[in-house]
Amino acid sequence: MMKIVEGSHAVAEAVKLCRPQVISAYPITPQTHIVEALASMVADCELDAEYICVESEFSALSGCVGASAAGSRTYSATTSQGLALMFEVCFNAAGMRLPIVMTIANRAMGAPLSIWNDQQDSISLRDAGWLQYYAEDIQEVSDLHFITYRVAEDHRVLLPAFVCFDGFILTHTYEPVDMPTQAEVDAYLPAFKPYQHLDAKNPISMGMYATPDYYMEFRYEVDRAMQRARDVYVEAARAFADQFGRDYTGAVEGYRLEDADTALVAMGSICGTVKDAIDEMRADGKRVGLLKIRSFRPFPAEEVAAALKGASTVAVLDKNISLGQKGAVALEVKDALYGSGIPVLDYIVALGGRDIRKRDIAKIVDLAEKGTGDMFYGLRTEVL
Repeated sequence: MMKIVEGSHAVAEAVKLCRPQVISAYPITPQTHIVEALASMVADCELDAEYICVESEFSALSGCVGASAAGSRTYSATTSQGLALMFEVCFNAAGMRLPIVMTIANRAMGAPLSIWNDQQDSISLRDAGWLQYYAEDIQEVSDLHFITYRVAEDHRVLLPAFVCFDGFILTHTYEPVDMPTQAEVDAYLPAFKPYQHLDAKNPISMGMYATPDYYMEFRYEVDRAMQRARDVYVEAARAFADQFGRDYTGAVEGYRLEDADTALVAMGSICGTVKDAIDEMRADGKRVGLLKIRSFRPFPAEEVAAALKGASTVAVLDKNISLGQKGAVALEVKDALYGSGIPVLDYIVALGGRDIRKRDIAKIVDLAEKGTGDMFYGLRTEVL
């Protein structure tokens, strides 16, 4: 059913349809509307779930770890400093192979305090062992929750997952969203069947101490599971496309890329602005295209290399910065294109919610065509 709905409420509705058995979350802007809506659904008996009220984000994710280890489908949501407070637990959830799904309403990290959007928070946890998917619009973020639960809970994967969408730009925006029925989601997403779980009648230990003789093998197993998630994602997205008609099969997605001389690379809501800018530049005769990255972990290096092989120049728009280096996406793209001879230029943009418009995209393309890059774009001149 098509609805005009706020982004956060679309996520809450999608999560409800996934039938989580335990929800544990602590409110933090701009994630709050998601967990408020879910709390109301539980209170109104629209959703049969245990809603755990906690005193911090550390406790929120710790509650999910316990519930998931006990065999429940679990959910949480957070952002920015809240995700940072979960840092320790994020590694534990992945190491214990618990398929918790968590929505990240992407927000800048302090200091200075900012409630606005960039992608520094989730990017900073790229090595924690969580799958990371990024949505361009509200329909996509809603649909990715169904796909993500199916991937995370697959016994070939069994890893936790972030579903990321841009704070305020999407969380507080209203768009038309085609929301499936409960029967349709039930047909797509089976009930969670844990590979193993805590059971007093058949006791096991989880997350135990590992000596140097064994620790490295645990990290290897997590890495192998992350690699297997590539194919499992494609299977799950293809099944979703067959049933619902919306295709997210690609870990990357090209837009007017086939004959592009200059290829832009980006993640999240900025892709919509980039597509509009590309249409205008194409009308002026510029051969420009976009490669949108949907899956950041696992990173689709082979797909990126194949999609960009015809480009003369690649310009990456990074809404994050690995300080002292470059943006995280640019580093991944450079690695994917290693040996190709294609120059990859990085542009740090839109940090802390700074607006980026079509004319900014056009200026970045001009810079890339001149070979000028690896820079913060749009800095105030007084710091230069």
